Amino acid sequence: MLMLAKRNVKIYFRDKSAVFFSFLAVLITIGLYALFLKDTISFGDMEIAGKDILTHSWVVSGIIAVSTVTTTLGVLQRMVSDQTQKIKKDFDSSPIKKWQVTGGYILSAYVVGTLMSVVTFVLGELYIKSAGGEFLPAADMVKVVGIILLAVFSSSAMIVFLVSFFKSESAFSTASSIIGTLIGFLVGTYIPIGHLPEIAQRVIKIFPPSHAGMLIRRILMEKPMEVTFQHAPVEMTEQFKETMGVVLVNGENEVSIFLSIGLLVISGVVFYILGIWNMSRKNK
Repeated sequence: MLMLAKRNVKIYFRDKSAVFFSFLAVLITIGLYALFLKDTISFGDMEIAGKDILTHSWVVSGIIAVSTVTTTLGVLQRMVSDQTQKIKKDFDSSPIKKWQVTGGYILSAYVVGTLMSVVTFVLGELYIKSAGGEFLPAADMVKVVGIILLAVFSSSAMIVFLVSFFKSESAFSTASSIIGTLIGFLVGTYIPIGHLPEIAQRVIKIFPPSHAGMLIRRILMEKPMEVTFQHAPVEMTEQFKETMGVVLVNGENEVSIFLSIGLLVISGVVFYILGIWNMSRKNK
């Protein structure tokens, strides 16, 4: 299984187009931020200290959450390619067990997704620093990496389950384009959650990657919010946090950190089981 995972990772990084398209949603977010997203965070005519760093931290948090989905999707293209190119038949006729083949795809998706998301986080930190902000304390960096590990676990599980239904590379390519376009909205990165219709907000609040985005925002935006809202009313601060997805509210109650972490863990376990079951069923 480890050798198969290593093989999948090498093939992924050898294909420059696959790496590029894995980051396509991230590049789109950066472009939208430069052109439009800055204007979605409004403080009226007030001159408030640190608001630029606050907006940078918000968009970087969203980009990291988006990358946990799109990078895993990119590496799992290999699973579809092996099927369409009949390479999978070679695996089936070899002594390798079917669950090891499946495990190789899953492990490679997790490794690549984690690596690329951590790289995205590092680049985001460098960007915030270059814009006049500060690096996160070491303890907070560890927390963000921990969230990335959980987020990639959940996201890669959902993508494995989704990809297990594809039988052609054209279908995978179409799905990748759709997912790459929608994921920024579903994580609350292209448009702040509070600016979306009520039905869209409900979907976002049950979508696991949006909880990863919320957890990352809590950490990256904590210090900038303290600076920006140090003289602002509490109501204004709370409204901003809810609008921008720094907290998720279900009815009158704020979704707890532990509930969000639990959702990421449970969704990862459930979707991995479903993905492995579906691939094993197709292999019979």
